[in-house]
Amino acid sequence: MEPIPLLTPYKMGQLDLSHRVVLAPLTRQRSYGNIPQPHAAVYYAQRATPGGLLITEATGVSDTAQGYRDTPGIWTPEHVEAWKPIVAAVHAKGAVIFCQIWHSGRVSSYELQPGGKAPVSSTEKGVGPQMSFDGRLEQFSPPRRLTVEEITVIVDDFRKAARNAIDAGTDYVLISEVMCSQTICWPRIDAKSAYSNVKHVIGFDGVEIHGAFGYIIDQFLKDNPNDRTDEYGGSLENRCRFALEVVEAIAKEIGGHRVGIRFSPFADYMECHDSDPHSLALHISTKLNDHHILYLHMIEPRMAIVEGRRVVPKRLLPYREAFKGVFIANGGYDGAEGNKVVAEGYADLVSFGRLFLANPDLPKRFEVGAELNNYDRMTFYTPDPVVGYTDYPFLE
Repeated sequence: MEPIPLLTPYKMGQLDLSHRVVLAPLTRQRSYGNIPQPHAAVYYAQRATPGGLLITEATGVSDTAQGYRDTPGIWTPEHVEAWKPIVAAVHAKGAVIFCQIWHSGRVSSYELQPGGKAPVSSTEKGVGPQMSFDGRLEQFSPPRRLTVEEITVIVDDFRKAARNAIDAGTDYVLISEVMCSQTICWPRIDAKSAYSNVKHVIGFDGVEIHGAFGYIIDQFLKDNPNDRTDEYGGSLENRCRFALEVVEAIAKEIGGHRVGIRFSPFADYMECHDSDPHSLALHISTKLNDHHILYLHMIEPRMAIVEGRRVVPKRLLPYREAFKGVFIANGGYDGAEGNKVVAEGYADLVSFGRLFLANPDLPKRFEVGAELNNYDRMTFYTPDPVVGYTDYPFLE
């Protein structure tokens, strides 16, 4: 039998992956008060497989980074402590986990900002009201344009968040198994372990910088929101400066082999678009090579309808060829399309969002050709710790 391309092993830098099915970062809004919760350990452990790669939901780098209620943070010691059992639960399953670090920029409101101040951005142009998935009208507050001096502070916030992610490890006795209910995970300790076997393990295996979907890095990259006239605006080189400074700071702090970044050059989300997305994507993909980071995670343009079927446009090849590291493709893929792009060498890995959300055993379902659970869009962002979060059924 021919091997299934998505289920073939892959050497990702220093990490050995057993398959190429990646959990994409998915905002879930169940981190009450921005503190990661025990039910997150269940959620991620459910989707962890030996040698599988998981990328967390967007995680705030500072108190100014928040754009939505109950999204996790990683800027305080309390946040780091709360992440430790989640990371440990994933590692106990033999999986790899990266923390996506994020600043929402102007996609925020006074009530979510410290002291009720204005959100910060590359610009003073605000985001108009947006219709949410459940029919509500979301309102965002007018932003304040960051000064050049303040930009360096945001860069450093990303650097410190990356260090916190790597430090979110724990001292533990060798774990033989992790067991989970729908609300909590707990380890089974190997009875043969002695205290001499207690060791400190690394926290997150790496970080993914969120540079997509209209948040702060995207607000600098794209020429529609970025109306600056200083060294961070105008030319393509200037608009990419902030993103590359964040990459450089993090790579120096934790090593480029632990760093990925995600872009959505073709997206027009939160009124954030570019007049020449191809040139933008090609430039940033090429410049990333100067920093020797691990991977580039890029989102396809919107799917097209061909002969009545939704088809992934597959327009990312120039950027895959320009970037010299690992390339992860995302955007509307199913198992068949994912297998095709891996077999063709178009992508090294493929990330799945909604399909993985609704199918915690997605690699297994791809392996046996099983029917997939349908996702419930109405529970994507509800605060319930179980419903629409940890209660999707497994095959077995």
